[in-house]
Amino acid sequence: MLFNSTEFLFVFLPVTLFGFYLLGTISRTSALRWLILASLVFYAWWRPINVLIIAPSIVVNFALARTLLRLNGGDGSRNASKAVLLLGISFNVVFLGFFKYTDFLSGAINDVFGANLVLRHIILPLGISFITFQKIAFLIDVQAGRVRSFTFQDYCIFVLFFPQLIAGPIVHYREMMPQFHAVSCRLNKENVAVGLTLLFSGLFKKVVFADHIALFVTPIYEHSAAGGGTSFLLAWMAAIGFTLQLYFDFSGYSDMALGLARFFGIRLPQNFDSPLRASSIIDFWLRWHMTLTRFLTAYIYNPLALWLTRRRLAKGQPGFGGRNTTAGAFVYLLMFPTIITMFVSGLWHGAGYGFIVWGLLHGFYLTINHGWRIVAARLWPDRPSYLRFMKPVGFVLTFVSVTTAMVFFRAPTMTSAVDLVKGIIGLNGIALPPALFDRLGPLAETLHGFGVVAESWSIQDFEKTAIWISILMFVALACPNTLQILARYEPALGVKSQSTKLAIGRIVEWNASLPWAIAVSAVAAIAIVSIGGPSEFLYWQF
Repeated sequence: MLFNSTEFLFVFLPVTLFGFYLLGTISRTSALRWLILASLVFYAWWRPINVLIIAPSIVVNFALARTLLRLNGGDGSRNASKAVLLLGISFNVVFLGFFKYTDFLSGAINDVFGANLVLRHIILPLGISFITFQKIAFLIDVQAGRVRSFTFQDYCIFVLFFPQLIAGPIVHYREMMPQFHAVSCRLNKENVAVGLTLLFSGLFKKVVFADHIALFVTPIYEHSAAGGGTSFLLAWMAAIGFTLQLYFDFSGYSDMALGLARFFGIRLPQNFDSPLRASSIIDFWLRWHMTLTRFLTAYIYNPLALWLTRRRLAKGQPGFGGRNTTAGAFVYLLMFPTIITMFVSGLWHGAGYGFIVWGLLHGFYLTINHGWRIVAARLWPDRPSYLRFMKPVGFVLTFVSVTTAMVFFRAPTMTSAVDLVKGIIGLNGIALPPALFDRLGPLAETLHGFGVVAESWSIQDFEKTAIWISILMFVALACPNTLQILARYEPALGVKSQSTKLAIGRIVEWNASLPWAIAVSAVAAIAIVSIGGPSEFLYWQF
């Protein structure tokens, strides 16, 4: 069931909320169990077999977590606890790998060795990557003693809570369950008002912004896959257009997830903080898919870097840090774990060469950024002067790097991705629609002299694409985001009241008033009218 579907908005959600609030007046336990049942219905709606696939995994992980809890309580050795944790991580990785990567590995073997393995076309359960990461994080937290008690009901509501079940945010047990234990399960006017604002703001981002620009971006990728030779302007429109599509699609989903959770008195963690405004690739990953960054840092990068540091120090070699960092320490203790972490990120996003290249590119981007910070501190000691120069330059470099890498994320094949990158750097030439050439008059001859040619592309599509990109760039770069507007009411766990100073003052700060009620109603009406046929959120495939 899609958040942006009429059956969800006008049937499932009202029925779920009515049952939750009604049972909440009688028993909190009954209300929470109703929420678990509703979440199972939500997950099974598209394909009921999804529940039969995911249920055994939930039971196995719960049993492993209870075993870890007992071993940590003094009933077993530390080695036994580590063995159970390793078993749990292995189970989840194999479970994810079977459904998500079996066909990819078979295809890769066919490509490399010329084999003829049959692709099984295994149906991928919804949100399996998000659910798997969440369950692995829970097992690690139990083994580390960060989770000390839980029931089966607690575990089920943690894993199955439908607002974040399919595409995150990736949450921790210790930040969610205290809220579920304290929630009143009663109707709260402020929560409903904030929830509606987040829900319809996110829906607007998805069906008005993301879906509309997709209509113009998708044909460019199809053109590249079909024939190649994508020219300079088309390639840049494809790269920037898809970056904006993905941002508004996924941040729209995240806003909707925050709003849906808020109906039940729950605050989910922040997942986006205007990432396209980032002035470095490090800053970008602190703003983009923030809960994934948190997971990758805490459960992959940090343990790997710590293990490598201990090995290096045991050999009497210097560690990493400070002005005297050696090249060897940088490569071994920062570059290697960074690239491995981002390789995992790329592979987690999808079973395809393009996702792996996307992840590796970001690994190298981050490595270069960290290396530059070390070098710049020595070469440019005047920090204010450095920031004045690097903020605008860093913004341009980051935006170009991110949008170029997105081509590999979106392109259907590596061949088309390479074609688009060649177009981005100008190797496929520069072309304009013939009708635009006709409007240029004498300037057209000058452009011809510089190698600019006419291309059979509709001037209407060219203009509409340029207009949509301009509008969405303005919204992404110049306007306050949804969580900044709602900051006074703590719309997410990572956003505190008055924590963000808006450039245009208090005018855009949300409050429970008639003008804002009218504005949100208008946004909701436009979004609902714009709902068309099935249009899945891009991250649901992961």
